[in-house]
Amino acid sequence: MVRFSMRKIRYSLLFWVLILCACSTSLPPPDAVPLANQVTPITPANEGCGYQWASKDLPDLSNKFLQTIQQLQPSAQASAYAFGENCVYADGRADFSAMETDFNVTVQVSSLTDTNKCGEWIVKVMQVIVDIPNEELVGPRPGKVSMTLQAGSEQKNINFYIERYQSLPKGLSNTEVCNKLQQGPP
Repeated sequence: MVRFSMRKIRYSLLFWVLILCACSTSLPPPDAVPLANQVTPITPANEGCGYQWASKDLPDLSNKFLQTIQQLQPSAQASAYAFGENCVYADGRADFSAMETDFNVTVQVSSLTDTNKCGEWIVKVMQVIVDIPNEELVGPRPGKVSMTLQAGSEQKNINFYIERYQSLPKGLSNTEVCNKLQQGPP
């Protein structure tokens, strides 16, 4: 006859919960897991949790970013959010640790094939982003930009890391900026 102690059963259950949390690739809806307001450093106190990719809205920064982008184009849409990880414990609570601040921007253009206008928008948006004071950004590394150019009912998405933009050679034309960032990393 096999005898199981309650302690072994609890440890086994905790082990499988942590494995499931760590292996999960889906993100919960933003409202599903309450996130802390502060970035939580990894310490011995939060060992024993499963890590899961997560994001957190940054409403104040989003509002400022949107207002500045709409000064360039009133119909534009823009937001900022923190991207990082949730440290999810067996009891369901979670601590959020930001890795970077990411930005979404949607602007209207007359043509999706106009690479000069594409590059012009990238440069304008990046100027707004680099002018944001560091204390308003979260996370230890530069984030990414997801731009959507819309022409009527068609759209084109360009995604790039801020570091990639900053590493471009100086003096590029708007067309060259657009083309290089559409190509992805070198």
